[in-house]
Parts: sequence; C-alpha cells; structure tokens
Amino acid sequence: MTETKQDKQFFSVGRVFFLLIVIPLSLVAFLIANGIFKVGDTARERAVTVLDQKSQEEIKIRAINTADEVASFLKERENDILVATILPATESAYKTFANQKTKGIWVKRDNKILQVEVPLYVELALVDKSGNESIKIRNGEVVPKSKLANVSNPANTLYKSEDYFARTIALNRGEVYVSRVEGWYVSKPEFEKGKRFSGIVRFATPVFDKSGMSGIVVMALDARHLSAFTDHIIPTQSERVFEADAATGNYAYMVDSEGFIISHPNDYHIRGLFPGGRLVPPLTKETADGLIKRGEEVLNLNLLAFMDPKLPEIAKDAAEGKSGIKSYTFAGHTKFVAYAPIKYFSKNYPKPAGFGWIGMGVDVEKFNEMAAATSKKIEKEVKSWTTAIVVIIIASMILLFGIAALLARGISRSISAEVPEGAAGEIQYDEDEDEEDR
Repeated sequence: MTETKQDKQFFSVGRVFFLLIVIPLSLVAFLIANGIFKVGDTARERAVTVLDQKSQEEIKIRAINTADEVASFLKERENDILVATILPATESAYKTFANQKTKGIWVKRDNKILQVEVPLYVELALVDKSGNESIKIRNGEVVPKSKLANVSNPANTLYKSEDYFARTIALNRGEVYVSRVEGWYVSKPEFEKGKRFSGIVRFATPVFDKSGMSGIVVMALDARHLSAFTDHIIPTQSERVFEADAATGNYAYMVDSEGFIISHPNDYHIRGLFPGGRLVPPLTKETADGLIKRGEEVLNLNLLAFMDPKLPEIAKDAAEGKSGIKSYTFAGHTKFVAYAPIKYFSKNYPKPAGFGWIGMGVDVEKFNEMAAATSKKIEKEVKSWTTAIVVIIIASMILLFGIAALLARGISRSISAEVPEGAAGEIQYDEDEDEEDR
C-alpha cells in the first residue's frame, strides 16, 4: 500500500473517531460547563437577593406554623393535667405517669450534639385543699414526706413567689391554670460563661371527690421543651441548628402575652427572677443604661418604644391575635420581623392575646453582607470548576487524538501485513497489459 493510501486510511479512521467520540465528548463537556455557569448565576442571584416580598411571606408562614405547633403542644399539656386528676392517689401511679411523659431535646456532650429523651415535667404533685403537698414527684423520683411543703404560702414554692395554689383553688372543674415562664434569671456575664436559662411553666387544675373540691393537681413543664420550638430556627434557612447565633441577627424568639421575652438565643433577655423570687425589671428608657452595665437586660417589647416605636406596635398587633410583617430599628440595625400569635387560650391566657407570640427576625444589613460574601464564594468556586473542566477537556482531546493515531497506524500495519510483498506491482503490471490489448 502506498504512503498516500496509508495517510488516507489514517485520516479516515481519525474522522470516524472524531465523529463518534471527540464531538460527543466536547458536547457533553460544553453542556456540563454551561450547567455550572447557570447554577452559579442562579445561586449568586439568590444569595444577593434582599428579603423580597416572597421571602418575607415565607418567613411569616414559618412563624405562623411554629406558633401553631406551640399552641398544640400546650394543649397537649393541658390534656395531661386533666388526665392526672383521675390518677389513683398513690406515689407509684404519679411516678409512672411522670416518667412516661418524655420528649427529645438537643444537648451537647463531649463536643457532640445529641438528641436525648428528657421528662416533660420537672414536678408532678397532688396538693390538698389546705395547700399541703401529699404526693410529689420531682425529676422522676418520689419526694420524701419530710420534704413536702405547704404551697399556699408562695415563699414555700420552688421559685419563692409562685401563687399557683390560690389561683387554681378558685377555678371550676375542668379549668386549667397556666403560669408564666418561671425561672432564675441568667445575667449576661453568666450567659457568656456558659450558663443557660432553666425554668418551668406550671399547669394546675382542681380535683374533686364525693364531698366536692379536695385540692389541686399541679405539673411543672420543663421550659426547655417550650424554647426548643424557636432556639434551633434560622428564619432564612430550612435547616435547623443546635443554637442560633443572635449576633447574626437571624433568629427566632418567643414572647408572652405581657410582652416579655420567654425564649431567645441570648438567655439574658429572658424574663427571670432574682434568688429571693422578685422579678428582674425589664429595660426602660430611664433604667436601660444602669441595667445594661450590670448585665441585666430583660426585654419587654411593650416598653421598648425608646429603641423603636414599632416594637410596641408589633407586641400590640400580636396581642390582638394578628400575624404580620414589620421593619424596625434595633441597636442601630434595620430589622425585619414576621410575627404570629400562639393561639392557646386558658383562664389566665384569654383571647385574643392567648399565650403570646412567635417572632422571626432578620438583621437586613447583616443578611445582605453575608449574602454578598456568599455570592463571591460561589463565583470563585464556579471559576475553579470552569478551569478544571477546560484542563480536563484539553487533556482528553490530546489523549483521544493519541489513541486515534495509534489505532489508525495499527489498522494500516494490519492491512499491509495481509498483502504479499510485490503484490501491488503485479497488480499494476496486469493493468498495463490490459491497456495494450485494447
């Protein structure tokens, strides 16, 4: 076979190889690269989008859903206290009931985040109509008779100021008293050292026998189960976190019907008590400087007009049973908040305010800063992927052309080996003789 025919054979194989492999590979590479560009552009657009109307509405819906979840949870606790009124008046029955009621919470142990089952109720007690505790379960264990108290005196209660006995003894059958969140106050210095708020919510209802009202049954809900509804939420993302960071300005919180914060990433904003049972005063225009210097920063939104007039407006709207969206200024930052009422009602949490409300706030400036940073990171990653694809395509082309060349030469050698030496000349000679015969 001549040199020209070998070259033709080579280029013929090369063309087939190019059409069947190189062009499809290049097309796939182009589509992948184009896809990466589009994904990158979409991600950047989403990252730099300020909280538009759709995003705000989504956060509002999340606030409403969370508020409804809290209301359902509180209603279940009300059902529990009503069931407790028909328990046999024995320590074993009360202990079994208390220990069966558990719920998972997130905890951090040995630098690992775990979900563990924790009793819903810190206390469950039966109290006679004079205020004397006759049965009491605390932290899952029976309290000895010698340590039972007369709770008609608020000074004998857990937080030295609780008046649940007097409030409950005045109720009718089936009515339930639900306390405020009660707990020792955690100051800012204590919080920064790792201390966290630990409190309760009392549920109590009267019990009756044949002769009439015989006393009350009372449960103390571990407030960690209540705060868990907001502590793990970041309003602008679907994934939950162990602890939201208030420094980002992007977190959820809970407010009671009086305007007090009862769940917040910074526990020093939560309503709490001094050791003697006196309520730590909330910030006001007149007292803010002194209280902040002491690290006592309890917030009541009804009293924060000096920070921004819209804060009491939000609390007022929620107390009227409304959900909504507002922007306001707090500590020099523009804040967006979606709020929704917790529609749980009882004797001391009447309509329309009910138990309180859920707030989900976003610091707009900080959100925009983080969005811009995310956009730059995405752009950098897209460039990195694009460079890698270009390098891969070039390397693949070189490799594939090399393989094509080897295959073409191999085919050429194979054909040459099958034709006997001198056969080409003989064939040409025969063709010349045919021309002379003509």
